[in-house]
Amino acid sequence: MSSRPLIVIVGPTAVGKTGLSIELALELNGEIVSADSMQVYKYMDIGTAKPTLEERKGVEHYLIDEVAPDEEFNVAKYKEKADYYIEKIYRKNKIPIMVGGTGLYINSVIDNIQFSETICDWEYRNELSELAKRKGNEYVHDMLRCVDPVTAQKLHTNDIRRIIRALEVYKYTGIPISKHQEESRKQPSPYRILLIGLTMERERLYNRINQRVDIMLEQGLVEEVCSLLDMGYDKSLTSMQGLGYKEIISYLEGFYSYDEAVEVLKRDTRRYAKRQLTWFRRDQRIHWIDINEKDSQKDVLEKCINYVEKFGFV
Repeated sequence: MSSRPLIVIVGPTAVGKTGLSIELALELNGEIVSADSMQVYKYMDIGTAKPTLEERKGVEHYLIDEVAPDEEFNVAKYKEKADYYIEKIYRKNKIPIMVGGTGLYINSVIDNIQFSETICDWEYRNELSELAKRKGNEYVHDMLRCVDPVTAQKLHTNDIRRIIRALEVYKYTGIPISKHQEESRKQPSPYRILLIGLTMERERLYNRINQRVDIMLEQGLVEEVCSLLDMGYDKSLTSMQGLGYKEIISYLEGFYSYDEAVEVLKRDTRRYAKRQLTWFRRDQRIHWIDINEKDSQKDVLEKCINYVEKFGFV
């Protein structure tokens, strides 16, 4: 087993991962690698709940503001960059702490999944994208189910980008992407991994999500979306299809009233949190910390540190 420690903090959106990870990094002389598929984009701060420089308390963060909203970014690129930054943190004699809610990104690193960057067919991608627009996402999702039921079950019908990627890999290799991932998992991880999951009672989590959306709107989410559109970033971009952005664009285009857009955003964020929990619950390696109403952030931090010490990391 590798002696190089990697602490990973996972959980649904709005559960408190960011604040806790910063306090943990301060306690353990650590630095943070974000595992959030939206925080990688520059200029998208409010809608992604990106921690401000003040909130980061001097803790170095990586894979935040990494690419422009119109740059291609995927799980293979994420893994390559995350491994690079983790190595950089080790060279500083610090502990890397990976934090986020994008399960695919996290698994690519902790399961050491090897991705082939050689497979890339924009024509086929566009063809599938047009097919989804004409016949619906369900149609393309069913195409994937026929050739790779394992991946199809994992992906939400609206996760069209990853559905298309899985079909592309199958077209060129004749092997489902789930099989590629299964094979690559046989390669040992270069890290000694400690997985901590944060959770809380569902109604309380949903209230926190609703409050977070209200705060984002107060902070200027609508203005942020307008600014991105003014900068020339098209609504069809993967980045602009993120939670908080697509709903506000629909409001700006008159598809929703303001109140409808807010309700749809809250509903979709709650659904996203539910999917995140379903994803992480499958991983038996995760040590769950259930945050109850009486727990202060200090209490949760102490629980984390106790578990890290028990695991022999400090």
